[in-house]
Amino acid sequence: MNHSRRHFVLGATALASAPIWLPMQRALASPGISDGKWRGYAAAIVIDALGGPGEYNAAPLTALSPAALEDVRASGLTAVNVTVSGVGSYAKDANETIRNIAYWNAQIAAHPEQLMQVRNAGDLATAKRSGRLGLIYGFQDATPIKEDLDRVALYDDLGVRVFQLTYNRRNLVGDGCLESGNAGLSAFGRNLIERLNERHLLIDLAHAGERTTREAIQQSRTPIAITHTGCAAIAELPRNKTDYELRELADKGGVVGIYLMPFLRSKGQPTADDLIAHLEHAIKVCGEDHVGIGSDGTISPIDFNDEFRRKHAADVADRRSRGISAPGEEPDVFTFLPDLNSADRLASLAALLSRRGHSDARIGKILGGNFARLFREIWA
Repeated sequence: MNHSRRHFVLGATALASAPIWLPMQRALASPGISDGKWRGYAAAIVIDALGGPGEYNAAPLTALSPAALEDVRASGLTAVNVTVSGVGSYAKDANETIRNIAYWNAQIAAHPEQLMQVRNAGDLATAKRSGRLGLIYGFQDATPIKEDLDRVALYDDLGVRVFQLTYNRRNLVGDGCLESGNAGLSAFGRNLIERLNERHLLIDLAHAGERTTREAIQQSRTPIAITHTGCAAIAELPRNKTDYELRELADKGGVVGIYLMPFLRSKGQPTADDLIAHLEHAIKVCGEDHVGIGSDGTISPIDFNDEFRRKHAADVADRRSRGISAPGEEPDVFTFLPDLNSADRLASLAALLSRRGHSDARIGKILGGNFARLFREIWA
C-alpha cells in the first residue's frame, strides 16, 4: 500500500469511528497527570488485544470469582481479545473451542452488568458507554478449522472475530515462529486468508514465522493485526517481530500490540522500562497510528508466592514437553511485569508514557484507539 492510500484509509476510518473517538478527543484536550494518574484514562477507549478476565491460578473453566470481577471493574478496560480456541492439536482443538465459547457465553449471561460480547465496532462504543468489559472472541491457532474452510462461517456465527493463523509450530496454514524451515504460507493458508477477508474477520499473525507473516500481509486485501509481540531489534527472540515485518504491517494499515511478557528481554525479568522501550521502538518503525497493547496475561494481578512459582515452572515444563514453548520461557522468568502488577496496569503505563513526553493523543491511540480503528475497518 502506498503512502497516499495508507493515509486515505486512516482518514476514512477515523471519520467512520467518530462516535467512538469524539467523546475521548474532547476529554483528552489537555489532561496531563493528576494524583499520579493520566487524567485521560477514564475517557479513553482502552483495549487489550490479547488477555482476559480471571486469575492466573484459577482452574480451567471455573466461574469468575468476585475478586476477578472487581479486577475487571478496576482495570478500566473497554474490551479485550479473549482466546477461545485450543492450540496445537487437530484432534482436540475444535471441541475445546466450542467448549470455551460456551464457557464465556455462560460468564456473560451470569454477569450481564459487567461483561458483554463484542461482535462489531458499535459494540465497543456500547461497552464504553455502559461501563462493561467487551469480550472479543479470538483464536490463537487455525487448528479448530481443521481442513474445512466452511468452518470459518461456523465460528463467525458464534462470534469469533480474530483468527490467528499459527501458534509457534507448523500447521496446515503455514509455519509458526519456532519452525526453522520458515516455509511461509501453504495453498490452504492463502485460501483461508481469502475466506477471512470475505467474511470481514481480522487476521492475527502474533505467533507466525517471519515468512508466513510477510506473505500473509501481502496476501490479505485488508489490514492485519499482530496482537501480542515485541520488537526483535531490541530482543532477538522468535516471538518478536523484525522491523521489516512491523513496517510492512503498518504500510498495510495494521496494528501491532506489544505484550507484557518475558520476551521483552533476551535474558532476565523484564519491567515497565522494557515495555516502554519496545513501544517507543515500534512507534519509530510503524508510526503512532499502528501501535497498541496486547498484554498476553490475565486482568487480575499475579499473587507472587510459592504456589505461583511452582505452577509457573510446571507450565513451562508442560509447554516444553508439547513442543510449543518459545525461547525466553524460563521457570525463573515470570509472565508479568512486577512494577505493573495491578489490574489498572494500563492506567499506570499511560502515566509513565505521559511523563516521558508522549502526547495525550498518542497515548490514547496506544491504549486502544488504534485497535478500535482497525476493528471498525475490518468488521464493517
